[in-house]
Amino acid sequence: MFSKKEVANQTSTIDMERIPQHIAIIMDGNGRWAEKRHLPRVAGHKQGMQTVKTVTIAASKLGVKVLTLYAFSTENWKRPTTEVSYLMQLPIRFFSTFVPDLIKNNVRVMVMGDITRLPEQTQTAVKDAIRDTADCDGMVLNFALNYGSRDEITRAVKSIASDVSAGKINPDDIDDDLISGHMMTSELGDLADPDLLIRTSGEERISNFLLWQLAYSELEFVPEHWPDFDAESLKEAIIKFQGRHRRFGGLTNK
Repeated sequence: MFSKKEVANQTSTIDMERIPQHIAIIMDGNGRWAEKRHLPRVAGHKQGMQTVKTVTIAASKLGVKVLTLYAFSTENWKRPTTEVSYLMQLPIRFFSTFVPDLIKNNVRVMVMGDITRLPEQTQTAVKDAIRDTADCDGMVLNFALNYGSRDEITRAVKSIASDVSAGKINPDDIDDDLISGHMMTSELGDLADPDLLIRTSGEERISNFLLWQLAYSELEFVPEHWPDFDAESLKEAIIKFQGRHRRFGGLTNK
């Protein structure tokens, strides 16, 4: 019998001319992957880190321009202290081994979220990775670290309100573009809004991720836990994306 992936590969091919420019992923299911194997939850996070490496290289080779990964949310601080401590070590381990590969593949690291709350060593690892890959002009690997969309929107509203109070802008000047310019994805310019959002592990919710930016994104919820997600899983999600018709509220395809 053929696996689902083998059947998909036989019946569908990816259109390299219509690769989504910005893919965002909610990497869910590390803990459940580990528990299913009677392993501690941190084992799932460790394996999930390897998946990040695999999917990053795969996305870069496919021609994706931005890959945004939901690595640690503002709500994740509620998890057990031992698990949070382990998660705070992952960026250090990840960047210490993977930055040379990122540079080799011309991938630039970007981070959004309030990293000031992260441990000093974690902040240093993040800043070093951003600095070391700054000259890369290929795909952007954008990590959401200590990120929450409601926090992002609240900060944007406060910033805009401050500008209005200072007389820098008029309330009538506030529009979609101005608000987008105050979001943490503003550095991405025209690529700020994901074309495709993927969430692993079968859960079908957004979980406070890119609420403003996902307004017209295509959503794909896949059953695999994140550690089981691979390059073929990514291709399958893209093929499904390419089979959809995006109208952006209108009657014709964009």
